[in-house]
Amino acid sequence: MRYVPDAVADRVRAIDLKLRLALRVAALAAVCFLAVAAYALFDSDRVARAKASRIAEIVARDISLQQAQAQWYSLSPDRTPDLQRVAAPLMEPGLCISYRDKVGAFRQGICSGALANETAAPESFAALYRAIFHPGNPISIPLLTDGETAGVAVATFDPATQIGQSWREASRLLSIMGFALAALCLAVYAALARALRPTHAIRAGLKQLEANDLSARLPRFDLAELSAISDVFNALAQKLQATLAERNTLTRKLIAVQDEERRHLARELHDEFGQSLTAIAAQAAAAAHTAQRQCPPLFEECRGISRTTAGMMETLRGALVRLRPPDIEELGLSASLESLVASWNGVEKGRTRFDIAITGNADDLPPGVCASLYRIAQEAITNAAKHAHASHVQLRLEAGHADIVLSVEDDGEATRGGLAPKAGLGLLGMQERVVSLGGTLRFERRAAGGARLVTTIPNTESEP
Repeated sequence: MRYVPDAVADRVRAIDLKLRLALRVAALAAVCFLAVAAYALFDSDRVARAKASRIAEIVARDISLQQAQAQWYSLSPDRTPDLQRVAAPLMEPGLCISYRDKVGAFRQGICSGALANETAAPESFAALYRAIFHPGNPISIPLLTDGETAGVAVATFDPATQIGQSWREASRLLSIMGFALAALCLAVYAALARALRPTHAIRAGLKQLEANDLSARLPRFDLAELSAISDVFNALAQKLQATLAERNTLTRKLIAVQDEERRHLARELHDEFGQSLTAIAAQAAAAAHTAQRQCPPLFEECRGISRTTAGMMETLRGALVRLRPPDIEELGLSASLESLVASWNGVEKGRTRFDIAITGNADDLPPGVCASLYRIAQEAITNAAKHAHASHVQLRLEAGHADIVLSVEDDGEATRGGLAPKAGLGLLGMQERVVSLGGTLRFERRAAGGARLVTTIPNTESEP
């Protein structure tokens, strides 16, 4: 139960769970996609080298065949082989083939240029590709004739063409992966949003507990983890509800015992102390009557004893009223509260005006509720009369269909205590009574001066 305004808690900046998990999945998928892209680049370089090696091998075989034919037809061995015959089916953009004799002299070569509409790779990609793969390295295959090297066939790809082809393949693959990654993120987010939808029910249940509604229960969920949370939540709420009910029952019993003890103490004070004061007053009156005739100097002292006794009897009557309120079951709550306000108007004699306003049928409430409301009103009015220095105190009781609202408001000084709750027996008593009835106690202070104490308890009479 709070008596001060709720402080706004500093919240740590948090990220949505669905977004966090989706980002983690996206990061993992991005790493996998980058690994696939890197593998594709390595495979592209491996395929280019294998293609160059295969082409060089084909060229070497064709040149060897041409040299064998030259020997068969007794042609000059120095005749240059014809690369045009083998180049037609092999040539592709950026490919160069050449023949070098056994001493390494260049004899013949054919190169194919790049396509005019090919897109050049960015400089950063080209520099990275060159640093890793070293494109353009020639592939040489020796020509063997009668077991001796008669020359070499050389095949190589233009580095710019090879880099451009790798860039086009990599960009196409990355575009596909980008769309796939975006679709994956959306799918993961949607799936997580659907899976975590029960968390809204869990949050609503926790807010009900925060609002002291211990009847909150969570349903069973499809996910085993959330179902475990639901089971623990329901068990905790049930235990709290049972514990609160036991505490309220015990509090009501303690309050009943306390009220009975007060009534017993009031009877003892009335029977013992009250009779003694009455006897003292009678003896003082008799002594004053005798002193007036026989010893006038003692007359004033006897009158002083009478006045002191009368003051003590008045104080005793006030204490008895506080210890033993009027019979609420006979008079009713409305008449009892009106009598309380009238008694304070008589005590204050105009210094503070006490008013009362009652709406609804307050006399049909259960006896325990009536007794607690009377005690709360009595304590609140006493605090306002003693500490608020107010000119007006207003008591209101609204017996509604759902709730019963009791409020005590004063126009006292803003810097004074007034109705402000203090750690004392009076506040503790009000707390115990309100909690035992399942209600709330709220304190409000106005900047212009004055305070208001509001008690709200459920009207059990309206429940079926």
